Amino acid sequence: MLEYNRARWARAVADAVSADNVKAPVGLSVRTVCAGRKVVTRVECEGKLMTFVATLDDLLFSASSAEKALRVTEKLC
Repeated sequence: MLEYNRARWARAVADAVSADNVKAPVGLSVRTVCAGRKVVTRVECEGKLMTFVATLDDLLFSASSAEKALRVTEKLC
């Protein structure tokens, strides 16, 4: 779970990482939802532990990238 000061940031991050959820291989289920100021992702993996770890790494990298983009755009506006 990630929590933000603003609900719009949470929605933006959830939307950014949800695009990756569509490409999940067989045996891997990833679902991200936004609940107010929180982003909650559920990962179910029936395969290798390394697949699970790599998925978490990808999700956190995507969330971090979205946060950086939000910071930059706020400075521009």
